[in-house]
Amino acid sequence: MTTDSLRSGPGANGRTSGDRARLPVREHLPACGPAAASGVPVLDVVVPVYNEEKDLRPCVLRLHDHLSRTFPYAFRITVADNASTDSTPAVAAALAAELRGVRYVRLEEKGRGRALRTVWSESDAPVLAYMDVDLSTDLNALLPLVAPLISGHSDLAIGSRLARSARVVRGSKREFISRAYNLILRSSLAAGFSDAQCGFKAVRSEVAERLLPMVEDSGWFFDTELLVLAERAGLRIHEVPVDWVDDPDSTVHIVRTAAEDLKGVWRVGRALAVGALPLDRLARPFGDDPRDRALTGVERGLARQLVGFCVVGVLSTLLYLALYSLFRLGVGPQLANGGALLVSAVANTAANRRLTFGVRGRDGAVRHQAQGLVVFAIGLALTSGSLAALGAATGSPSHSTELAVLITANLAATVLRFLLLRAWVFPARACPEPEPEPQVDSDSEDVR
Repeated sequence: MTTDSLRSGPGANGRTSGDRARLPVREHLPACGPAAASGVPVLDVVVPVYNEEKDLRPCVLRLHDHLSRTFPYAFRITVADNASTDSTPAVAAALAAELRGVRYVRLEEKGRGRALRTVWSESDAPVLAYMDVDLSTDLNALLPLVAPLISGHSDLAIGSRLARSARVVRGSKREFISRAYNLILRSSLAAGFSDAQCGFKAVRSEVAERLLPMVEDSGWFFDTELLVLAERAGLRIHEVPVDWVDDPDSTVHIVRTAAEDLKGVWRVGRALAVGALPLDRLARPFGDDPRDRALTGVERGLARQLVGFCVVGVLSTLLYLALYSLFRLGVGPQLANGGALLVSAVANTAANRRLTFGVRGRDGAVRHQAQGLVVFAIGLALTSGSLAALGAATGSPSHSTELAVLITANLAATVLRFLLLRAWVFPARACPEPEPEPQVDSDSEDVR
């Protein structure tokens, strides 16, 4: 089978590029059903290879034996040959002829990402996975990897060598590079997953259908880009701690791969910053129960509220410091602090009301401001008390010292301010109780 034949048509599953605005609700895949009866596998495991004539046969034999003995669903193993120049094609073809559920795909261009994109895009299996040919990862993690995807709990799953309970055997150089790379991802792209480059991943096919066209990389950065975009779109990524033993004969060029990865980090970060990616096409409905999508009054997530509160807090603090410096030119520190804090508190409450907690309209605005002033009084007590303590300790502190003390006091009051705003000033509105469904008498068909 060639690359061209794989790319033709809408896909083996009969789907075209989704025009729907949202992904469907995740459902548990049935163990038996029309797909199973027609011979369509539930899991398609791709093994990308390039000049692996030595390792390919033992890898596929071991993987096939493991799946045959332990995996309760129909499966397929796809050997994706990335333009090998040795006898890898002959070995792969022989395996496909010898073992049921094994197929061979030949690509005329190199690139692990290109191989995965090509095979995954045309696979008819609802769960798509891949693993490295060296089988560094213990195969006992394969079922835990794909089980959350089969059950409908998660959208993607990754093996993690950096999880707390993972057991890893590898050199200090690779360990340092791996942890440094993931630190870069966390600091630059706000990645929440722990291990981007472990060659052991899986994805649901409806997610891959929408996600793969957005992934540009065709090499080693493919994994990272896939995960970052999925996470930014709000998809659920399941992590499995793995037992992993380093392959001493690995042909990966570390320096070149690291350089390409850093270029990819810059490209993806820039695209996310300017909003160039249609991540809304990856949105999932809220919850698996269709009734969840009809709920009203569901409050915003805590994480989003924290972000809004921090942004408003930074702006309010800058306004407060500017006003304090201005008022300090004509009055003492206590009056300057009180006036600056009062004005900034009114502005802070109004901004948090609209931006952080999503309250619209004028209803309750006066009450919210009154409650905000109580919160302001608490902040005033903290900051004024700190100024009084500073004056008692030093007698005549400098202006810079006053500002430093005030900043510290405001930071101490910030957590309490957020909790009071969230729980008291702008409490979450309770969701309305659903009305009972009318009952129909089976005899008279009257609605009770």
